[in-house]
Amino acid sequence: MPNYKNINYSVLELAVVGQDIPHTEVFENSVELANLAESLGYKRFWLAEHHNMVSIASSATTVLMSHIASKTSTIRIGSGGIMLPNHSPLIVAEQFGTLGSLYPGRIDMGLGRAPGTDQVTAHAIRSDRMNSVFKFPHEIDEIQRYFKNENKNTKVRATVAEGIEIPMYVLGSSTDSAHVAAEKGLPYVFASHFAPSQLFQAMEIYYKEFQPSEYLDKPYSIAGINVVAADDFDEAEKISTSSLKMMLGVMTGNLDYLQKPQEMSPELKELRENPAFERMLKYSFVGDKQTVKEKTEGFLKQTGVDEVIVASHIYHQEDRLRSFRIFSEIMEEINQPVEANIKLP
Repeated sequence: MPNYKNINYSVLELAVVGQDIPHTEVFENSVELANLAESLGYKRFWLAEHHNMVSIASSATTVLMSHIASKTSTIRIGSGGIMLPNHSPLIVAEQFGTLGSLYPGRIDMGLGRAPGTDQVTAHAIRSDRMNSVFKFPHEIDEIQRYFKNENKNTKVRATVAEGIEIPMYVLGSSTDSAHVAAEKGLPYVFASHFAPSQLFQAMEIYYKEFQPSEYLDKPYSIAGINVVAADDFDEAEKISTSSLKMMLGVMTGNLDYLQKPQEMSPELKELRENPAFERMLKYSFVGDKQTVKEKTEGFLKQTGVDEVIVASHIYHQEDRLRSFRIFSEIMEEINQPVEANIKLP
């Protein structure tokens, strides 16, 4: 069945730190990937906020956003996302207002309410963050207000944000955020790449309850997937062992650097087939081009999302770049039937 909706595709970058790879090289790799993504037609390059994790270096998210925006020209740079309860809405508005002036028309603001870390670290970041969690919808309103020109008449201003247009996205991994995105008429991004269980329920809520706003006249949805693509299936399986071991560390609380790939072993295959792993990695697509294409097409047809955002935890940079090249080819092929619309009777 032909596809009559052009699907955007984007990158979710965590600046993953591999074993024996210094942070300077990690950040250089992120820039290289962003430049490649820009050349291949990826819509956005978003950076996640995580803290106190040796394997993730995107903790100072807006700093890294600015660095990558300075090294690229056209691709949208955003947060996937800023964990709002960790921050003051005023500071968020000032940071993104500054980014919006430095890189006009290229900055996205994705906001979530999870801590992006463990509870002890979350408390160290902001001791009153639980109060902010419950105020998440109101703090979104507060940030939006700081960006309005009318805010000039108030006592508290984010002067660098006033009049700057920064698209805002609501991120979530459960149904709670779907209600918020729908009520506020904002685009909705679901973290199905690591929390797939409530994807369809959340999307149903979002589309059913969506209220048009000054920011968006109809729903716009994005969903995350993991992709490890290679020129042949066995090579992709080998490359994917790094992310398998990383996920094991996340699930067991034994966090470590991203490990070098190894041959797929019976033990790792058994681990991958564990029910808990299968649930978490439901939308992790590993294989050659045809395999990943079939899985991606199935995902897009099932979900009906407007955009897919891709995370790829791959140790060797050349393998990671190749995976994103293959995925861009896949999306070009998936979107190709759209061009045939003009030929239809």
